Amino acid sequence: MGEPNTAPTAAQQSGTKSTLTSRIAYAFGNVGQSAFYNALSTYFIVYVTSSLFSGVDKALATKLIGIITGLVVVIRIAEIFIDPLLGNIVDNTNTKWGRFKPWQLIGGTVSAVLLVLVYTGLFGLVNVNTTLFIVLFVITFIVLDVFYSLRDISFWGMIPALSNDSHERSTYTALGSFGGSIGYNGLTIVVIPIVTFFSYVFTGKHQESQSGWTCFAIIVAILGVLTVCSVAFGTKESTSSLRAKAEENGGPLAAFKAIAQNDQLLWVALSYLLYAIANVATTGVLMYLFKFILDNSAAYSVVGVVSVVAGIVMAPLYPVLNRRIPRRYLYLGGMVLMVIGYLLFIINPTSLPVVTVGLVFFYLPQTFIQMTAILSLTDSIEYGQLKNGKRNEAVTLSVRPMLDKIAGACSNGIVGAVAIAAGMIGNATAADMTAANIRTFEICAFYVPLAVIILSGVVFLLKVKITEKMHAEIVEKLEAQLNEG
Repeated sequence: MGEPNTAPTAAQQSGTKSTLTSRIAYAFGNVGQSAFYNALSTYFIVYVTSSLFSGVDKALATKLIGIITGLVVVIRIAEIFIDPLLGNIVDNTNTKWGRFKPWQLIGGTVSAVLLVLVYTGLFGLVNVNTTLFIVLFVITFIVLDVFYSLRDISFWGMIPALSNDSHERSTYTALGSFGGSIGYNGLTIVVIPIVTFFSYVFTGKHQESQSGWTCFAIIVAILGVLTVCSVAFGTKESTSSLRAKAEENGGPLAAFKAIAQNDQLLWVALSYLLYAIANVATTGVLMYLFKFILDNSAAYSVVGVVSVVAGIVMAPLYPVLNRRIPRRYLYLGGMVLMVIGYLLFIINPTSLPVVTVGLVFFYLPQTFIQMTAILSLTDSIEYGQLKNGKRNEAVTLSVRPMLDKIAGACSNGIVGAVAIAAGMIGNATAADMTAANIRTFEICAFYVPLAVIILSGVVFLLKVKITEKMHAEIVEKLEAQLNEG
């Protein structure tokens, strides 16, 4: 007898190549998306407090900063009720390009243009008519947030469309998180060099300026457009029986009903929300830690370096470790490491070495925490389908960007409040800081977030029951039911 032919067939080779291309395209997509989110949620408020009102009287600038940060908080919280509706729109989209790709292109392109617009102070209108600026800013920011949400929801909503297997989903989630870590934290590394370089080019001064921040936004916008094209043209949705035979998703009210009836979705969401609020409350003011307490703005790049290295190391490890360690333990273990990081920040926030070690403990587990939350939310799609008979992919996964939006709103509010309360606005320096200013900063940046992180871990430990094994059993039951009827 001849030797069996073990060489891969042309179809197998084509499938492997297609899967690899899809994975790479998906990972690259989150580089631009996460950089965009960082520019919108963290550095926009830094820009507002430092440069947007630089040509305005200080007393008026303080008032306007308070108004803008307050409006951003209100807008982002109000828009959380829109995200499930956007998810419902995505779920009910049927085109020859798939369900998610059109919204990647539309959402990514429109939001990129509007990001540049808000970073120009609406083309300098802020210095001409502050009342008109506030009105137009509210409108622009709402539209920007809606289209960014469409991009974000369609991006993460693709995961259950790419695979039904929990471990394959973890691979896509790991790759997306890997790209996201590079984009989000990479921006932290380059934001100061970019802003100061272009500020010098246009003003001749080595300090933040309106022109520097505008150029920063243009770079982020270009990256955003390139990466949505990567996802739109490089990935391919699969057609499984669970997706093909799913019932119609229904109208807008069905979107909220699907969320309300999925108890595991809600518990995962609560735990993740607490984590996200604590996380952004701290990361949003780290620049102020280096500028006003350590008196070493140049060293702020260490935050980006630590976070990028942590993401690059931990993201590829997740699917490997997850095959041996249940993800709930990866999540809870990550919480413990973050607690250690906070304790180091509290012990000595004026020591760069101590702060650096604290940053390592703070950032190292974040990839594991975020990926576990995303996978748990993703697996709750089949949980909801088995429980309620409806398969809501984008609606279910719209919950995560909705939670990030709430956290981002909290971050914007916290950063603005801390900047004003501690006098960290305009041309203030470390020499201007009083003991009361520093204490206010420490409470908002470290003590309160530490308590919230602990609460997040407790919620996940006691209430989240959906595991890899439970999800596999749910898929088997669904497939059996669909085959029967």
